[in-house]
Amino acid sequence: AIDKERVEQAIEAAEAKTSGEVRVAVSPLFWGDVRKVADRAFEKLGMRATAERNGVLLFVVPARRRFVVLGDSGIHKKVHPGFWDDVAGEISRHFRKGDFTGGIIAALERLSTELSVHFPRRSDDVDELPNVVEFLD
Repeated sequence: AIDKERVEQAIEAAEAKTSGEVRVAVSPLFWGDVRKVADRAFEKLGMRATAERNGVLLFVVPARRRFVVLGDSGIHKKVHPGFWDDVAGEISRHFRKGDFTGGIIAALERLSTELSVHFPRRSDDVDELPNVVEFLD
């Protein structure tokens, strides 16, 4: 349901504009609280390990058409309160049509635009987290 290669290319493109770090995690079908599982994934994937605390995780459960967008504390201090709703709306429009890859890519583009304002890419920028789609168990 998700084109891993296209999403990883979109992660690379997003991070080319910002020092922020973006990750995508995909989880199989499970019953329970998606937010709690996303919070655990945020920790497990080292999202708080960035120097500027500017990591964002898109946690997706395609089988349930559910997702959670989690940003670290450095981002929360910078973005306007409705930003996360804007990103969620972008994803939702695509997910309702079953276009999971499109939703993730649209969210990555929206994230990179905002992150580039608050965390512009620097010449000494280091890629702090892997730019791969994580398929969780």
